[in-house]
Amino acid sequence: MSSILRAVAAISLAAASAIGAAGSGSESGGPSLAVRGAGGWVTWWRRDAAPIRWNNSAPLASRISWRPGTPGVEWGELQLKGASEAWRTRVVVVRLDPRRVDLSLVTAFTQNQGWTVADADSGATLALDAGQFRHSLPWGWVVSQGRELLAPEYAPLAGAVVVDSSGAVRVVAPDRVAAERQRGTAREAFQSYPMLLQDGAVPMALREAGNGVDLAHRDARLALGTLADGRVVIALTRFDALGESLGRVPFGLTSAEMAAVMGALGCRQALLLDGGISGQLSVREANGSVRRWPGTRSVPLGLVGLVKR
Repeated sequence: MSSILRAVAAISLAAASAIGAAGSGSESGGPSLAVRGAGGWVTWWRRDAAPIRWNNSAPLASRISWRPGTPGVEWGELQLKGASEAWRTRVVVVRLDPRRVDLSLVTAFTQNQGWTVADADSGATLALDAGQFRHSLPWGWVVSQGRELLAPEYAPLAGAVVVDSSGAVRVVAPDRVAAERQRGTAREAFQSYPMLLQDGAVPMALREAGNGVDLAHRDARLALGTLADGRVVIALTRFDALGESLGRVPFGLTSAEMAAVMGALGCRQALLLDGGISGQLSVREANGSVRRWPGTRSVPLGLVGLVKR
């Protein structure tokens, strides 16, 4: 299915390029990103002038028309224009308060099963795939309900998402994962890679080639970050050239561009999750209806949010 979707999207992309629709995503200084506003497209990031550190200005967050979800959750969308296959990209953004929403893992791999957001509990306020995957297993550290199911794997860019006993959510830097495990306070935890932001700073591996990240690779992306006030931000990109019918095509942003998106949403810490054909998200609206952005395959590990009672 993915190959068919890619073929159709590639034809669309080639046609658009031929009439110049994609050209505006590249400027003399290299690839750039623009956001659609009421007055047209506004360029907000350029690779040749990309910030090394993001402050709390959150220029993209202020452009979202936030919609209410269940208590403690809001969501919205952005339309971006970038270079090459990212010439039309939609970003679905969820912002949640962990003081009002409990996050927990769905460990489908322990039953040798796969999971999708359509399988989430009927009362779930949101759901998404968690971590990175190696065959039928999650990659790296997994803690569920206070019990360690898989031990950490240590790599320079592999951080972790930790939910502690109070429900607070932290994105833990790679060099702090071992200490976090030693503390033994994680109620839920999983690893992923690469880190996109650490204390607002973009890692060197995302700024200079040759440091373990393919900076030219484009794909559908999913990321999780935290704001300075403790709220959690989840962002999923979708190919947006031909509407939702081809949204699952794995075209999109580079890792560095996704770091910029998370920084411009106000995140201080951020971690890339498994995107591509695995990337999937659902959110419950205030009226109880559920919006889903499915992937094209099941995953061994999910993350689900439930409103605290």
